[in-house]
Amino acid sequence: MRIQSRKVVWMVAADAHWEKDIDRALALYADQVRRICFLYLRRREDVEDVFQDVFLKYLQRKTPFASEQHEQAWLIRVAINSCKDVRRSFWRRQVVPLDENLAADMPPENLGLLKAVLQLPVRERTAVYLHDYEGYTAEEIARVLKQKPNTVYSHLHRARKKLGEQWRGNGDER
Repeated sequence: MRIQSRKVVWMVAADAHWEKDIDRALALYADQVRRICFLYLRRREDVEDVFQDVFLKYLQRKTPFASEQHEQAWLIRVAINSCKDVRRSFWRRQVVPLDENLAADMPPENLGLLKAVLQLPVRERTAVYLHDYEGYTAEEIARVLKQKPNTVYSHLHRARKKLGEQWRGNGDER
Protein backbone atom coordinates (compact mmCIF):
# COMPACT_ATOMS: atom_id res chain seq x y z
CA MET A 1 0.00 0.00 0.00
CA ARG A 2 2.72 2.43 0.90
CA ILE A 3 4.52 2.04 -2.46
CA GLN A 4 1.34 2.79 -4.38
CA SER A 5 0.68 5.98 -2.43
CA ARG A 6 4.22 7.19 -3.19
CA LYS A 7 3.63 6.42 -6.83
CA VAL A 8 0.41 8.46 -6.84
CA VAL A 9 2.14 11.40 -5.13
CA TRP A 10 4.95 11.24 -7.69
CA MET A 11 2.45 11.15 -10.61
CA VAL A 12 0.55 14.17 -9.24
CA ALA A 13 3.81 16.10 -8.77
CA ALA A 14 4.93 15.16 -12.30
CA ASP A 15 1.62 16.37 -13.74
CA ALA A 16 1.99 19.70 -11.93
CA HIS A 17 5.55 20.04 -13.27
CA TRP A 18 4.46 19.35 -16.85
CA GLU A 19 1.55 21.76 -16.56
CA LYS A 20 3.87 24.57 -15.45
CA ASP A 21 6.37 23.63 -18.16
CA ILE A 22 3.80 23.70 -20.99
CA ASP A 23 2.28 26.95 -19.69
CA ARG A 24 5.73 28.56 -19.72
CA ALA A 25 6.51 27.24 -23.21
CA LEU A 26 3.17 28.44 -24.56
CA ALA A 27 3.68 31.88 -23.04
CA LEU A 28 7.16 32.18 -24.55
CA TYR A 29 6.85 30.46 -27.94
CA ALA A 30 3.18 30.13 -28.99
CA ASP A 31 3.12 33.23 -31.20
CA GLN A 32 6.41 32.36 -32.85
CA VAL A 33 5.34 28.78 -33.61
CA ARG A 34 2.02 30.00 -35.04
CA ARG A 35 3.74 32.55 -37.28
CA ILE A 36 6.20 29.97 -38.58
CA CYS A 37 3.33 27.60 -39.32
CA PHE A 38 1.43 30.37 -41.07
CA LEU A 39 4.44 31.09 -43.29
CA TYR A 40 4.43 27.50 -44.48
CA LEU A 41 0.76 26.61 -44.53
CA ARG A 42 -1.22 29.85 -45.02
CA ARG A 43 -4.45 28.24 -43.78
CA ARG A 44 -5.64 28.88 -40.23
CA GLU A 45 -7.02 25.33 -39.84
CA ASP A 46 -3.72 23.73 -40.85
CA VAL A 47 -1.80 26.14 -38.63
CA GLU A 48 -3.89 25.21 -35.60
CA ASP A 49 -3.48 21.49 -36.30
CA VAL A 50 0.29 21.75 -36.58
CA PHE A 51 0.46 24.09 -33.58
CA GLN A 52 -1.27 21.46 -31.44
CA ASP A 53 0.97 18.70 -32.79
CA VAL A 54 4.12 20.68 -32.00
CA PHE A 55 3.15 21.25 -28.38
CA LEU A 56 1.94 17.67 -28.02
CA LYS A 57 5.40 16.53 -29.14
CA TYR A 58 6.83 19.00 -26.63
CA LEU A 59 4.85 17.30 -23.85
CA GLN A 60 5.94 13.84 -25.02
CA ARG A 61 9.62 14.78 -25.05
CA LYS A 62 11.42 12.92 -22.27
CA THR A 63 14.86 14.56 -22.25
CA PRO A 64 15.33 18.07 -20.81
CA PHE A 65 16.61 20.96 -22.89
CA ALA A 66 20.11 22.27 -22.37
CA SER A 67 18.95 25.91 -22.44
CA GLU A 68 16.08 28.15 -23.50
CA GLN A 69 17.80 28.65 -26.86
CA HIS A 70 17.90 24.88 -27.34
CA GLU A 71 14.22 24.65 -26.42
CA GLN A 72 13.29 27.44 -28.85
CA ALA A 73 15.37 25.97 -31.68
CA TRP A 74 13.79 22.55 -31.06
CA LEU A 75 10.27 24.01 -31.26
CA ILE A 76 11.11 25.87 -34.48
CA ARG A 77 12.60 22.74 -36.04
CA VAL A 78 9.61 20.59 -35.03
CA ALA A 79 7.19 23.24 -36.34
CA ILE A 80 8.99 23.45 -39.69
CA ASN A 81 9.17 19.66 -40.06
CA SER A 82 5.50 19.27 -39.15
CA CYS A 83 4.52 21.94 -41.67
CA LYS A 84 6.52 20.17 -44.36
CA ASP A 85 4.74 16.92 -43.51
CA VAL A 86 1.36 18.61 -43.92
CA ARG A 87 2.39 20.19 -47.22
CA ARG A 88 3.48 16.79 -48.55
CA SER A 89 0.24 15.09 -47.53
CA PHE A 90 -2.14 13.89 -50.21
CA TRP A 91 -5.04 15.89 -48.76
CA ARG A 92 -3.09 19.13 -48.73
CA ARG A 93 -2.08 18.76 -52.38
CA GLN A 94 -5.73 18.33 -53.38
CA VAL A 95 -7.07 21.40 -51.53
CA VAL A 96 -6.77 25.00 -52.73
CA PRO A 97 -6.31 27.55 -49.89
CA LEU A 98 -8.80 30.40 -49.56
CA ASP A 99 -7.27 33.88 -49.77
CA GLU A 100 -9.55 35.17 -47.00
CA ASN A 101 -7.51 33.13 -44.52
CA LEU A 102 -4.32 34.77 -45.67
CA ALA A 103 -4.14 37.68 -43.26
CA ALA A 104 -7.22 37.89 -41.09
CA ASP A 105 -5.31 39.26 -38.08
CA MET A 106 -2.91 41.54 -39.97
CA PRO A 107 -3.16 45.35 -39.82
CA PRO A 108 -4.18 46.75 -43.24
CA GLU A 109 -0.95 48.73 -43.70
CA ASN A 110 1.14 45.51 -43.54
CA LEU A 111 -0.96 43.42 -45.93
CA GLY A 112 1.02 44.34 -49.04
CA LEU A 113 4.33 43.37 -47.50
CA LEU A 114 2.88 40.18 -46.02
CA LYS A 115 1.49 39.11 -49.39
CA ALA A 116 4.85 39.82 -51.03
CA VAL A 117 6.72 37.80 -48.40
CA LEU A 118 4.24 34.92 -48.69
CA GLN A 119 4.87 34.76 -52.45
CA LEU A 120 8.55 33.99 -51.85
CA PRO A 121 9.73 30.38 -52.05
CA VAL A 122 9.54 28.60 -48.68
CA ARG A 123 13.28 28.64 -47.98
CA GLU A 124 13.57 32.36 -48.62
CA ARG A 125 10.36 33.11 -46.74
CA THR A 126 11.60 31.16 -43.70
CA ALA A 127 14.99 32.89 -43.71
CA VAL A 128 13.40 36.36 -43.96
CA TYR A 129 10.94 35.61 -41.18
CA LEU A 130 13.53 34.20 -38.75
CA HIS A 131 16.03 36.97 -39.50
CA ASP A 132 13.88 40.06 -39.86
CA TYR A 133 10.94 39.26 -37.57
CA GLU A 134 12.47 37.02 -34.90
CA GLY A 135 15.93 38.59 -34.84
CA TYR A 136 18.01 35.47 -35.46
CA THR A 137 21.46 35.79 -36.97
CA ALA A 138 22.31 33.88 -40.14
CA GLU A 139 24.47 31.49 -38.08
CA GLU A 140 21.58 30.74 -35.70
CA ILE A 141 19.19 30.22 -38.60
CA ALA A 142 21.70 27.87 -40.22
CA ARG A 143 21.86 25.76 -37.06
CA VAL A 144 18.08 25.60 -36.70
CA LEU A 145 17.50 24.77 -40.37
CA LYS A 146 20.55 22.51 -40.59
CA GLN A 147 22.07 24.53 -43.40
CA LYS A 148 25.35 26.35 -43.96
CA PRO A 149 25.42 30.03 -42.97
CA ASN A 150 26.30 31.05 -46.53
CA THR A 151 23.15 29.26 -47.75
CA VAL A 152 21.08 31.34 -45.33
CA TYR A 153 22.80 34.52 -46.55
CA SER A 154 21.96 33.52 -50.13
CA HIS A 155 18.31 32.96 -49.23
CA LEU A 156 18.14 36.36 -47.52
CA HIS A 157 19.83 38.09 -50.46
CA ARG A 158 17.52 36.49 -53.04
CA ALA A 159 14.44 37.25 -50.95
CA ARG A 160 15.34 40.91 -50.49
CA LYS A 161 16.11 41.25 -54.19
CA LYS A 162 12.71 39.76 -55.12
CA LEU A 163 10.88 41.87 -52.56
CA GLY A 164 12.60 45.02 -53.85
CA GLU A 165 11.61 44.15 -57.43
CA GLN A 166 8.01 43.53 -56.36
CA TRP A 167 7.73 46.84 -54.51
CA ARG A 168 9.30 48.79 -57.39
CA GLY A 169 7.08 46.93 -59.87
CA ASN A 170 3.97 48.02 -57.94
CA GLY A 171 5.02 51.66 -57.97
CA ASP A 172 5.73 51.69 -54.25
CA GLU A 173 9.25 52.93 -53.46
CA ARG A 174 9.63 51.55 -49.91
